[in-house]
Amino acid sequence: MTFSAHRDLIHPRNPTTYVKVADKEIEMQAKEAAERLKITQRMLRHYEKQGLMTVDRALNGYRHYTAADLRRAGRVRDFIASGFSTREIRAMSACLSDDGDGPCEGGVEMLKQKLADIDRLRDELTQRRATVLDRLEVLEQGLARETALAARITEDS
Repeated sequence: MTFSAHRDLIHPRNPTTYVKVADKEIEMQAKEAAERLKITQRMLRHYEKQGLMTVDRALNGYRHYTAADLRRAGRVRDFIASGFSTREIRAMSACLSDDGDGPCEGGVEMLKQKLADIDRLRDELTQRRATVLDRLEVLEQGLARETALAARITEDS
């Protein structure tokens, strides 16, 4: 069966059921979606495999990404870049949908905890940086003394 303004898509949870989706709802295939998100197609498949998103497929098996799919994948990408694991992201999946722009169960608390972790790591890195700068200063002073001493010995010779 062919639909002029629609495409047959395999229902994501029931492969034997086909659903009609208007062409204007189908934004792009995996390659273009990945390019727009600045990630690889492999990452998109990984998000799907980890249960972070469900993507409709056409009869030919190709994934079709809607604008909502891209927004969800972008949120997943951003959470991963912020230090969340896929397990943590899955636990707050309500925060990934467009409906999750408001309060989402557990998500606010997880974000606050992640911020606390990031602050702790930042403080640790600041201390490590200070230690490296102190050591660098000592080494540079030592090199400067050795260079000055070598210059005086050369002048005296």
